[in-house]
Amino acid sequence: MQPVDNQIAPSHNNNNSPHVLIVDDEPDIIELLELTLARMGMDVVSTMNINDAKQSLQSHQFHLCLTDMHLPDGDGLDLVKHIVNHCADLPVAVITAYGTTENAVAALKAGAFDYLAKPVSLKQLRALVKSALSLPPIKAEAEVVTAAPSKTKQRALLGESPPMHQLRTTIEKLSRSQAAVYISGESGSGKELAARMIHERSARREQAFIPVNCGAIPENLMESEFFGYKRGAFTGADKDQKGFFQAADGGTLFLDEVADLPLAMQVKLLRVIQEKKVRSIGDTQEEQIDVRIISATHKKLNDCVEEGQFRQDLYYRLNVIELNMPPLRTMREDIPLIAKTILAQLCEETGRPNCYLKKDAITTLTEYDYPGNVRELENILERTLALCADEKIGKNELQLAPKESPSNTADAVQTTASEGLPLQDYLDRLEKESIIKALEQSKYNRTAAAKTLGITVRSMRYRMERLGLNEKKN
Repeated sequence: MQPVDNQIAPSHNNNNSPHVLIVDDEPDIIELLELTLARMGMDVVSTMNINDAKQSLQSHQFHLCLTDMHLPDGDGLDLVKHIVNHCADLPVAVITAYGTTENAVAALKAGAFDYLAKPVSLKQLRALVKSALSLPPIKAEAEVVTAAPSKTKQRALLGESPPMHQLRTTIEKLSRSQAAVYISGESGSGKELAARMIHERSARREQAFIPVNCGAIPENLMESEFFGYKRGAFTGADKDQKGFFQAADGGTLFLDEVADLPLAMQVKLLRVIQEKKVRSIGDTQEEQIDVRIISATHKKLNDCVEEGQFRQDLYYRLNVIELNMPPLRTMREDIPLIAKTILAQLCEETGRPNCYLKKDAITTLTEYDYPGNVRELENILERTLALCADEKIGKNELQLAPKESPSNTADAVQTTASEGLPLQDYLDRLEKESIIKALEQSKYNRTAAAKTLGITVRSMRYRMERLGLNEKKN
């Protein structure tokens, strides 16, 4: 292979082979990458600077670009941005010097698919190339709507409001990256749904999606649950058991309510993310793992860092790219469509004939503020169906409290401010107190307590789990 004006000619001429562009000014690195990719059946073009790389992008169609961060005529980050802006469907990975995490994070934020650290691991290189080439074509924003079936009723991001358009566009972009994603948003806003959609559109879609509620795992079981254990590691360990990381190997691990992780577990989680290795309890060897981390919490994670409840170094590892879930009250024009869709799903699941929302019911639902967001809308409709035998549902059947007057709203805000509580924490406290009172009145009979509160037993179980009330006995 002979250089032609600093550009090395393709190493293959098979038009059916994937085309890869290498941008690096170190001949040894170029040779290593070319030989490895050629053995994988790739057609390779190599350039030594950004200008030649841009010319190659104009004259060739590539399936992957690998670029160094430091080049003679500029920064590899500039090339990443150029590709994102002009070749949106081309995955680009950066090669960074060992230990320069900041560069890798900057590249991922700019839109890079992934990164490789020097010295380049051929095993990681091959895995990266396979993942990049398995990315599905970019879908139009209108197609980025549904996720794979899950326990979540609402499996679609429906609506035409500006926040919903932006959310769908961002999810499509995030699905074409391997970067860690932190999903912020209020309780019930659909954080797990968004995580599933990112996974289902990604190169990892054929592998497992493992959701974990960090707040629901007893602290003394966390290490064994996350990292697994070997037979005989402790009393009762009668067989080898995989942890969440091993189960998610090759796929995505979704850490919901990540702010609830104790500090000791945060240290261990940070090490696994940095080293990409786990050691099961009772094992002497570490195991290489390839897992994409998506995390979420309804709390403000940066506030947890400032208060010393969450490690700053772990925060930066998890929050490479943030996705904010808009609250339902900011998308009122989408509420009728979402409500009708959920109602149809509930009727189908319960075997009921299709029910319909009257005009006054739609108006009432649209004007409601939903402190519990879409999950609360689901609960309202589920409760309504349980109590209403009619196929036509009106305002009265919804049994929603009238919207608070400005004075009442001001009183609530003043109360939360005087107690030093964020509004969501204040609402959680009120909900917790109501559930405890209902449980005490029913002598911890959840069915009776749920009836008193006007919610289903399933909703009762979920709320108790979210609020940390599962230690209460029936």
